[in-house]
Amino acid sequence: MKGGIFLSDIGYIQVHAYASSAQIPLKDTAIAITDADGAAIALRLTNQSGMFDVPVEIPVPSLSAGQTPDTGVIPFTVVNLYAKLEDYQEIDIQNLQVFPDVITNQNLQMIPLPEFPASWSKTEVFDTTSQNL
Repeated sequence: MKGGIFLSDIGYIQVHAYASSAQIPLKDTAIAITDADGAAIALRLTNQSGMFDVPVEIPVPSLSAGQTPDTGVIPFTVVNLYAKLEDYQEIDIQNLQVFPDVITNQNLQMIPLPEFPASWSKTEVFDTTSQNL
């Protein structure tokens, strides 16, 4: 139970960390997934394909919660995702939505940092707009 909502189902997150438009996979990208309050759900490193070996399981509301209008229950779980790899800009994705029985695929196009130290702490932030359900 979270915030008065019973989380009875599972949704999944899979990432694809890569460099450039050619989608060159990036191994050992550190990924942190947190709940909306900032509590850690999962910490993982990407494999040689720039992905998780197994998608991360996320507790989500029951599938039936989204099948009836005006129940007051949001039929997905909101998480935040942070990606970090040395010599690349960090990525911060806010309000990522995870639905029951669905794999949420998140592409992470990592941007190389310039050689100048003043630019080493750049983070690219994305805020996902909520579904109008």
